[in-house]
Parts: sequence; C-alpha cells; structure tokens
Amino acid sequence: MRITAAFSIVIASCLLAPPHVAADVTKPSRSTIESQYREVATRIIDATMQQNGAWKKMEGLCDGVGHRISGSPELDKAVEWALATMRSDGHENVHPEKAMIPKWTRGDEWAKLVEPRISDLHMLGLGMSVGTPTGGVTGRVVIVQDEDAFDKAAGQMRGAIVLFNNPMPQWTHEKGACYGHTVRFRGKGPRMAAEKGAVACLVRSVTARSLRSPHTGATHFHEDGLSIPGAAITTEDADMLQRMVDAGEAPVVTLKMDARYHGMVPGANVIGELRGSERPDEVVVISGHLDAWDVGQGAHDDGGGCVAAMEAISVLRRLGLRPRRTIRVVLWTNEENGVFGAKQYVIDHKDELAKHVAAIESDSGTFTPVGMSVQHDDKSRQAAMANRMTEILALLEPIGPMKATEGWSGADVGLMRSAGVPLLGQNVHGATYFDYHHTHADTLDKVDPKDLSQCVASMAVVSYIIADMPGRLDDLPELTPTNIHSTRGDIKSAPHHR
Repeated sequence: MRITAAFSIVIASCLLAPPHVAADVTKPSRSTIESQYREVATRIIDATMQQNGAWKKMEGLCDGVGHRISGSPELDKAVEWALATMRSDGHENVHPEKAMIPKWTRGDEWAKLVEPRISDLHMLGLGMSVGTPTGGVTGRVVIVQDEDAFDKAAGQMRGAIVLFNNPMPQWTHEKGACYGHTVRFRGKGPRMAAEKGAVACLVRSVTARSLRSPHTGATHFHEDGLSIPGAAITTEDADMLQRMVDAGEAPVVTLKMDARYHGMVPGANVIGELRGSERPDEVVVISGHLDAWDVGQGAHDDGGGCVAAMEAISVLRRLGLRPRRTIRVVLWTNEENGVFGAKQYVIDHKDELAKHVAAIESDSGTFTPVGMSVQHDDKSRQAAMANRMTEILALLEPIGPMKATEGWSGADVGLMRSAGVPLLGQNVHGATYFDYHHTHADTLDKVDPKDLSQCVASMAVVSYIIADMPGRLDDLPELTPTNIHSTRGDIKSAPHHR
C-alpha cells in the first residue's frame, strides 16, 4: 500500500474498514449460480486446500528476492523471478510490460532526542522524502494531532520540527483500521510543515500496536522544491515526546537523512494468462503489486497478493478448467510510491479496457479471506455487482462466511474505474495487518499457510466464475441451464496466444 500525490481517493476513506454491505433488497435468487457452479467451486476449493504451490512461491519471492523497492535491483530480480515462475507453470502470454518508475534511495538515517536528555529515536524515512543537509537538522518539537491543532500552532513552526501525533484507532469489525483517516499526514504533512517554515516533519507510525517498530510509507513528492525531510517514528517515541510537552518540557530533536530521488528509471509490470476458450479477448484481471518497501520482505504487502493471483490460475490449469474468457494475472510495479505501473497499463491497454469484464486486486494482507468489495463508476451497477457477488461468494462457504460489500477495490485497479471496468478487492480479516505493514517485520513467518491457501482458492473460484458466466458482472443476463458454459474443456485444446 502506498500514498503519494495521486492518492486523494485513498486518504478520503478508511481503506480497510468494511465498506457498505450490499443491500438485500431485490436480492436475486442464488439457485441458478449455485446449481451451475457449486460443483466446480467445491472442486477448486478442495484441490487448492489439499495441495498447491503458493508457499513455495512465497519462499522464492520473500526469501529468494526479499525487499524490492521501486527502481531497485531487487525489483528487477523479482520481475525475472515472476516471469520464470509463470513460464514454468505453463501459463500463456507471459511477458513484461515496460513502465517508467521512480527510483528513491533511503541512505543513512537516524534521529536523536538531544534535549532535555540524549536518546536515540526509532525512525524510518518516508519514501520519496528529500534528505537533510549533511549534518542533519535540529529543531524544537511542535506536536499537533490534526488540522485544527496545526492551524493553531502554525506561528510556532518556523525553524521547528513538526510531529503529527495522530493515533490509529484499534481495529474493529465495524470500522476496520481507519487507515485513510490515520495516514493522511504521512502523505501531506511534510508539505504542510514546510509551508509554515519548519525544518523537518515527523509522523507517528501508522499502526495501533507497536513493539517500537517504525512504519515507513510514501509521502507526497513535490518538484517545486517546497519540501522538507519527513520520517516516521514509533508510537512509543511519539507518546514520549507528547508526555514531555504536556509536562512543560521543550524537547529538541536532530534528524539526519541521506534520502535521495534519482528520477524515473525503467521498470515493468508482469503479465501471465489462462486464455479463454470462447472469448479470449474478454479479460478478467487478477492482481497484486510486486514492489515492496526496502524493509522486511514485503510478505503481506504484497507478496501474498501476487502469489495468490499467480497460483489461482495454476490451480485452474492443473484441474483442466478453462473459462470462456481470459484470466490475466497482472503483477503491478511501483504501487507503493506512484502507481506508475498501473498508469502505464491503462495507457497501453486503453483500446481493450471495454472488454475488461472485471479487475480484482489483493492488497490488504494474506489473512483469512472474508469476501470481496466491489466498485464501479456507475453506482447502480455497483449495487447490482454487490448482489451478484453475494451469489458467487456463497460458493466459498467451505472456506468460511463471505460478504459482498460496496467500497474500495485497490490502488492499481482503481485507475480503470473511469473506463467503466467492474472492480473488486479481496477482503481479509485485517485485525493484525498494521502490526507488520511497511516495517522490518513484514516477513514470511507472519503468513499462515492455511490463510494463504484460502486466499488462492477464493481468487481462483471468483475469477473463474466471472470469466465463465455468460454475461458481465455489471450487466448479468439471467443464467439458465441453456446458456451456462457446460463444457470445461481440455486445457491443451484452448487457443494459445502470445
């Protein structure tokens, strides 16, 4: 997950909060889809849960490649790994699609409390931040919680280091994590503070629980030069500084960052397909983003999303299941600090977006799946999609209860919204996601193999049905036994395209 200047749609809402549940009014009967797809859905789920290659793929990506920030040699290695893996699995049309992406490096960095005592602060520079002068910057700390407090303290900020101490609420089933509410100052804080004459900006890490782990993430990059260094500090250090100020102390901090933006460099999305048997030019995209921050292994964010998509079509291929339409895996580049991979995809595929019948993204961690969120540029179609997804998700009952909701889909697929593409996001039980998000702790040991397999099964079933049913998800004709695709076909007999 990322946040940059292109992110106004992200910070306007709580990304991981359960969105509006699909209305039950005019809910269609589930009997037709259930009667036509129950058997194949059960077959997919059973086969996936008995055996799949997802964990081995996670080992290859997380342990074999590791962190993979945009523009890095590690991301290039991840692209080559993904191409080789999908080719080895026998997928069609496996290829990279070039995109220019930003390169930013962290360099050496540290923060230290220097008054009223000397103590190291635990920090991570914000992605796309500018660096400090060679000797660092030192300033008294001005603490604010929100925009109102910022405005009231604006006159104190010249020459200071501004700390946005905006706590993330505890996760709940009703509200989720309220990521959008909490993360907003990570994106815009450095610019806000710069405009008031501050020398640097600190933000409280975006998490509700911490073992003194700082959480990085992107900040807005401005080429007009009006920017100051930005870093995240741990919740523990933010609370300590707050207590000092509340007690009448005047804490002073020194921040040193060698962060540097190197411009745009070549990168690539990775594509692989299970070609459709009857309408191969119509496409269902299933996706995750291949890049990850330069800390941890990018296991939950978003190695698991990539692997779930890759393994979903591998499961279908092994079972000899080929739907009417093409299922296209897209592993996005540069989601974290620019979404330039998704932007380039929309440009390169503009003439075929009308034939994209759905685009699904998994970017909320690889935990127990709990349903799908749906998003459409047309609100009436969005509501219809949610009701139809309720029918499909009923077939995932062997995994657990699933719910169709209306709301956020994903940062990458979201760029297809204006083209009228039906969008979906895989929802998971996200209570612990922000314990690891954008930290050194986002490593493979935090992923449960059973959860990973369930995510694969969910992605495989949903993408198969959407790709196979006669109508589009957002304009579905009534399914009858005569227009359901009854021949599942030999996998070797379907057309092969490059």
